[in-house]
Order: sequence, then structure tokens, then C-alpha cells
Amino acid sequence: MAASKAKAAANVVDSSAWLEYLANGANADEFAPAIEALDRLVVPTLVITEVLRRLDVQGRRDVVPEVLAHMRQGQIIVFDDQLAVDAAVVGRRHGLALADSVVYATALAVEGVVWTQDEDFSSLAHVEYRAHAQKRR
Repeated sequence: MAASKAKAAANVVDSSAWLEYLANGANADEFAPAIEALDRLVVPTLVITEVLRRLDVQGRRDVVPEVLAHMRQGQIIVFDDQLAVDAAVVGRRHGLALADSVVYATALAVEGVVWTQDEDFSSLAHVEYRAHAQKRR
């Protein structure tokens, strides 16, 4: 009998990590594996909203179609009533803001890992936190 392979964890990339990657920031290389592994990429719809809104504010509308096309290659997770309940519970339990609650609840629902540079996640389980760093010039 062949040895069973452990299922690789789903990568739930939050908006701070996406924006760092898209800006080629100091932590871009840290987040690249999670974003580029399309077979494990999980994208909450709220993250799509946050990332596209921020790109619009930055005047980077030209990259929106490419970014959205990449996100759509992952597994899109819609914010439904069950996820809303789960987000309320984990948000209250861990003192998370609304968007962070949705991202964390999504990761728990898909048995995944949150990739972020948002310090609010730094002490939580199932999180790959990278402190925000200034890019050396």
C-alpha cells in the first residue's frame, strides 16, 4: 500500500499580503509562494473588494484585470450566512476587526493558513505572519 500524502494547506492570503506582493514590497518574496500556488490559493470575496479598492485608490486601475484574473484562478469563497456566523464568533474570541474576522474564519473553514503582514494576526494559530518591513533601496 502506498503511503498517503498529507494534504497541503490552503493559502488564504489577506489583502495586506496581496498588496505587498503586487507592489513588489520588502515582503513580496515571502508571499509569492502562497499567491502563486494556484491549486492551494483561497480568495475570500472580501479580500477581492479590499485589494481592488486599494489599487483604485493608488491609481493602479490598469492592473486590476490581471489581478482579478489571477485571484479567480484560486478557490473563491463567498461571504455567506455560515461564514458570517463563524466570523462573528472568531472575531469576538480573538478581538479581530470585521475584515480580519472574515479572513480568519475563511482559513479555519477550509483548514488553511492565513498569509499576512497584519500584526493583528501575529499571535493566532494557522497564520504565517511577516512583519511589515521597509524595502531596502
